[in-house]
Amino acid sequence: MNRAAQDPFQLNLPIRGRHLAHRNARRVPRRLRRPRPRAAPERLLCSRGHVMTAARRCTDLSSLSPPPALLSRLSSAASRLLQTRQYGSRKEGDGGGLRNARSSSGSRPGFIDRSSWRCFDSRAVGIPPGAIPVNCWSVLQMLKRKGFEAYLVGGCVRDFLLKRAPKDFDVITTASLKQIKQLVFKRCFIIGTRFPICQVKMRGSTFEVSSFSTNPTQVKGSKNLNCSEQSDGDDQGDILRWKNSLKRDFTINSLFFNPFNNRVYDYVNGVMDLRKNKVCTVIPAHVSFKEDSARILRGLRVAARLGFQFSSETSTAIRDLSPSIINIDKTRLMMEMRYMLSHGAAESSIRLLGKYGLLDILLPFQAAYLSDQMKGRSSDRDLMLMKLLANLDKFFSADWPCHSSLWLGLLAFHTALVNYPQDAQVIKAFAALMHFGTWDSAIEFLKQDVGAPAIFVPEALGPSRAKLDDNLMKQTSQLASLVNSSVDTFTSLDTLKQSLARYSKASQFSGVVFVSAKERSRVLGIFKGLDSDLTSYVETRGMHGIDYRLLDYGDTGEVRFVLGKVILDTMCEESPPASTNDAAAALAKPGADRADGDHRPLSSLF
Repeated sequence: MNRAAQDPFQLNLPIRGRHLAHRNARRVPRRLRRPRPRAAPERLLCSRGHVMTAARRCTDLSSLSPPPALLSRLSSAASRLLQTRQYGSRKEGDGGGLRNARSSSGSRPGFIDRSSWRCFDSRAVGIPPGAIPVNCWSVLQMLKRKGFEAYLVGGCVRDFLLKRAPKDFDVITTASLKQIKQLVFKRCFIIGTRFPICQVKMRGSTFEVSSFSTNPTQVKGSKNLNCSEQSDGDDQGDILRWKNSLKRDFTINSLFFNPFNNRVYDYVNGVMDLRKNKVCTVIPAHVSFKEDSARILRGLRVAARLGFQFSSETSTAIRDLSPSIINIDKTRLMMEMRYMLSHGAAESSIRLLGKYGLLDILLPFQAAYLSDQMKGRSSDRDLMLMKLLANLDKFFSADWPCHSSLWLGLLAFHTALVNYPQDAQVIKAFAALMHFGTWDSAIEFLKQDVGAPAIFVPEALGPSRAKLDDNLMKQTSQLASLVNSSVDTFTSLDTLKQSLARYSKASQFSGVVFVSAKERSRVLGIFKGLDSDLTSYVETRGMHGIDYRLLDYGDTGEVRFVLGKVILDTMCEESPPASTNDAAAALAKPGADRADGDHRPLSSLF
C-alpha cells in the first residue's frame, strides 16, 4: 500500500472528509471495545477511485505501524512491568525467577535483553553495612558528598554473596577520572593504559576507583556488541551499569553494590552462575580472551580460589588461546602469579595451570616434574611439590596473603631437591634452622623428633642415615648452596634449560622467565648465611606467631620463619612440640569466611 493510502490526510477527499477520516481513526480503539448498532456503511472514495466503507477504513487504519520511538517505549514499559510482577510475586525459596538458558543478548547485535536484569536487597543475603571496611566507606562517602554516585563492583560483591572475605575493594563512580583527581582525591594517582583507574590511598589502605565514563582502548571484538537499540524509558542508572557490565571479564565479577540504598544489581546472570559454581565470560569467550589474554589467568585464579568449574565455552577458549599468554608483559604475569599463589590457593592454582597447559609456559620445570611423576598415578596429592603447596595454603587466605618471595623460595627449594636429592634428616635440619633461627635450636628439635619422616621420591633419600654431628651441619650448608643456585631457574633461561635437561620431553619449550632481579635478590636474602658456618648463624625472632603485615611486606625474617614451618609440616607427620617455643595455635590460618547469619540463600532470590 502506497503512502497516500495509509495517511488519511493524503486521501483525495474534500476538507470535511479528511477531518471525518481523522476523527474515525482516533476513535478506532473505542469503537472496537464498545460496538454500536450496525448502520448503513459510510461510503468514501479512496485515491484510486475504489469504494471504501467505514468498516474497511477502520481496519486499514488500525493496521498502521506506530512510530519506532513509541514501540521502544512500550517495550521498555512492558519489560519493567514484567520484572516488577516477578519480584512482587516471588516467595521464599522460589528459584523460578532465573532463566534456565544463557542470555541471548549477544545473539542479536543492538538488542537489550532486560530479562536477565536483577536487583535485590543486600540485607536479605546477609551483607550488613558493617561488612565494608571503614576506609572503604570513607572513599564512597567522599564521592557521594561531591554529588557523584559510587558503587562497590567486581570480586568484593561476589565474595560478599558467597560469605567470603574479599581480597580487595574496587569502587566505580559516575565521576570522570579528571573529576576524581581534581574534586575528590587530589593526591590520587591515575594508573593504567588500556583501562586507566585512580589509585586512592586512605589511611594506609589502597583502593582502585574507576569511572563509568572510561572506555577501554585497543578493544578489537566487543565494539560489535555495543547497544544501538533505543533505551527511551529505561532508568539511566540501569543503562549505565548494564553497559559497564558488558566490558567486564566474567559474569560473577560484574555485580554492583550500592551500600547507600542496600541494592545489588546484576545484569548478566552473575548470581545464576554463582549458584551453579560456574565461571563464564560476559561476552563470547574467544572474543573476551583475544581482547585481553590476562583474563585467562584471572579466570583460573577465580576458579582455583572458589573451587568453581568453567563453562564448556570458556574452557574450550582457554585451551585454544592459552599460548597467547606468552605475549603478556612480564610484570603483569608476575602480578597474576602472585594473586594465584599468595592467597591460599596455590595447590589448586598449580593443578589448574597444568590442566590447561599454562604451567608449561609459566613454570616449565614444575610442569615437567609433574608430568614425569604422574606416570602410573591417579592422584598428585602425595607428590612432594603438591604437599608443600597444600601446607603453604593452610596459613593464608584472600585477606591474609603472603609475599611472593615465600612461594618462590619454596619452589627453588623443591627444584634443588629434585636435581640433587637429599637425606630426609638433612632436609629437616635445613627447615628447622630457618624456622627456629639457630643451629642449637634446630638440633634440639631433631633430638625430640622421633616420628618417621615422610618419604618422597626422588626428592628425599630414606631411610635417614645422617647423624647429629658436624657432617650434618656440612650437608645442611651444601643444601643451602644448592637452593641458592636453583633460584636462577626463575630468572635465567640458560639455568632453566640446564634443569630441564633431565626431562627428555621438556627439552623443547616456549617458556618465559618473569621473575625480576629485585625479586631474585629478595629470595636469595631468605637463605643468606645458611651456606656458611652455621654455629654463628643467629636469626631469632621476638614472637612465636606469624606477623602477617610483615609477611605481606616481604620481611626476610618472617618469610624464612614461615618457609621453615611449611617444610617441617611436609617432612614430619606432626608439628614441632611445644618445647621448641613454637606457638602452634598462633600459626593457625586466619578465618577466610565470615560466620553465616540469618539470611536468605542465593537459591531463594529468584
